[in-house]
Amino acid sequence: MLEAVLSNMRLNGRIAACGMISQYNLEEGEGVRNLFLVVTKRLRIQGFIIGDHYHMYPKYMETVLPLIKQGKICYIEDVVEGLESAPAALVGLFSGRNVGKQVVVVARE
Repeated sequence: MLEAVLSNMRLNGRIAACGMISQYNLEEGEGVRNLFLVVTKRLRIQGFIIGDHYHMYPKYMETVLPLIKQGKICYIEDVVEGLESAPAALVGLFSGRNVGKQVVVVARE
């Protein structure tokens, strides 16, 4: 995935990296063959861990919740029905098949 991203980045672009779920269960991590583009395109890649920013969560909620309620920020859910669909949905997370937040509906009220 990073190879495709690097190829499509603009000059002086920035990449934020958080989580590498596609790499978690590999015996040997995958490499990137076009890393030279970081230099030629003058890219900046920065990793972050969400725990570094927990102290900002109350302010985030105060800012974002009204925007969601106003419809100015939308989110995407990938919804599957039934507990029997959960294993395939989980596999989809690791293969990049889902888009947005993965939800498994076990029962509708």
